[in-house]
Amino acid sequence: MAAATGGEAVCGDGPASGTGDVGKRGHLGIPEAVFVEDVDSFMKQPGNETADVVLKKLDEQYQKYKFMELNLAQKKRRLKSQIPEIKQTLEILKHMQKKKESTDLMETRFLLADNVYCKASVPPTDKVCLWLGANVMLEYDIDEAQALLEKNLSTATKNLESLEEDLDFLRDQFTTTEVSILFEVQMLGWNGLVLLHCICTQYQVSRNCSSKT
Repeated sequence: MAAATGGEAVCGDGPASGTGDVGKRGHLGIPEAVFVEDVDSFMKQPGNETADVVLKKLDEQYQKYKFMELNLAQKKRRLKSQIPEIKQTLEILKHMQKKKESTDLMETRFLLADNVYCKASVPPTDKVCLWLGANVMLEYDIDEAQALLEKNLSTATKNLESLEEDLDFLRDQFTTTEVSILFEVQMLGWNGLVLLHCICTQYQVSRNCSSKT
């Protein structure tokens, strides 16, 4: 019997909670930013009494997008580290498949401690133990383990592709929100230096900005 890593199940994330049109939340609960084509009409909508109020809402939305970006980036890094581990474990299982009918011992190395490896001789076997995460290990036939890992690899690959699409969509929402913020800043009559300051500080706009024309 041999132990292997990479058996951790990779699950997709369900839709996040949020408000707004359900049809606009197809990207992991990311709300679609509203593009302000007509500023005057937009300012007449309920809840948009002043430019400051609108700027505050836009800034809150922008910060939510930043939080979502951080969350998605962490998931992406985790998946990009899991996929090579699963592939490596599948290669080990394929090698064990070839050797299980043989009488020769398999020479390998296992991790004893951080940066410390030991040599080991493994007799042919048709069983393997997979770490499933949370300190859980289960024994599988090699064929079962291979099927599980191939399923996990397929799921992880699809999830990574979905994350890439979600990040692209999120970047579009960043751009739309930034443009809307610039429109509102211009309505307040602030000069170019203040506008540049707002851009450099990720549009943290408030009444205490002192430079106005």
